Amino acid sequence: MTLNPTTIPKDFLGLSADELNKRIIEVKAKLGKRLLILGHHYMSDDVIAHANERGDSFALAKIAAQTDAEFIVFCGVHFMAETADIVTTTAQKVFIPDPGAGCFLADCARIRDVEDAWQEIKSMTSEIIVPITYVNSGADMKAFCGDNGGLVCTSSNAARALKWAFERGEKVFFFPDQHLGRNTAFAMGIPLNEIILWDPDEPLGGNSLETIKQARVILWDGFCIVHQEFNVDYIEKLRQDDPQINIIVHPECDFDVAQVADYMGSTAYIIRMIAEAPSGSHWAVATERNLVNRLKKAYPDKRIEILQFFEPYCKSMAQINLTNLAYQLDQIDHGNLINQVIVEEQYAVSARIALNRMLELTQ
Repeated sequence: MTLNPTTIPKDFLGLSADELNKRIIEVKAKLGKRLLILGHHYMSDDVIAHANERGDSFALAKIAAQTDAEFIVFCGVHFMAETADIVTTTAQKVFIPDPGAGCFLADCARIRDVEDAWQEIKSMTSEIIVPITYVNSGADMKAFCGDNGGLVCTSSNAARALKWAFERGEKVFFFPDQHLGRNTAFAMGIPLNEIILWDPDEPLGGNSLETIKQARVILWDGFCIVHQEFNVDYIEKLRQDDPQINIIVHPECDFDVAQVADYMGSTAYIIRMIAEAPSGSHWAVATERNLVNRLKKAYPDKRIEILQFFEPYCKSMAQINLTNLAYQLDQIDHGNLINQVIVEEQYAVSARIALNRMLELTQ
């Protein structure tokens, strides 16, 4: 799908934050229940303040699948809006204020490379292989999983997805995030020598025939650039400086980081753990800065910091801002349906199968 961000007029670009907020509030009031604004936890404070619902990828996918709203504006990145379009009806319309807000992790895997790897792996074994794609992927990847007996997962339900897959096959082909796959599989008791990495630029993915045959989990060589910023050295420094510190990390972090952390889980898990923690407890959090800074404000009785000396943030998420959100709503109000996300039917049908399998995991 070609991403073509709409050019915002200069007079709109010159509006103050107060005027932008006013316009957003007015359109929300006018459209009422016809409009649903979804905000991912990594959004900036000024944007997420206008979200009707906020959550991680899994929560927002479930909300999108259940809403009757006519207009769904997704404040996140493009694959999330694609997911919302797939799980909603044809009468509902999904928008993203900047269609150019992509995802480095999702771009780590291209459908042609994945299909080539799939055929190569299948030629080496008679075992049943079940594909799983992380929700941080394109609609074509989700469709691939739907067509090949697989499903989609998020960081909230990756363990349940792997369990589902192993109930149906002997091997799992997991893409595009290697770290979520490795951390989850290892936590489920699968040893590292049965978890291998597939590099599409190397013969046999950089493996031997023997290691491919013995592998239970084959991981794609992809990663999130934000969660790569956290490291063991800084954790050790924090523990020396503050023996009371609790280290909590997102499963997109490196394996060695996950292994020395006290807790690991999705953004929803991180929020819940800190919310339920006793007053006065100390926390270092390995995830995107907007969520961490929001937790600091929400729980001033606890010491909360980001697990790094700087603040890693998602530049793609930051592309959704107050100006383009206000302009998006203004154009919807005037009947100009810009930035609508439409997944081609050739992908939507199969991708919906894979997404519904994911949503059924918790039913």
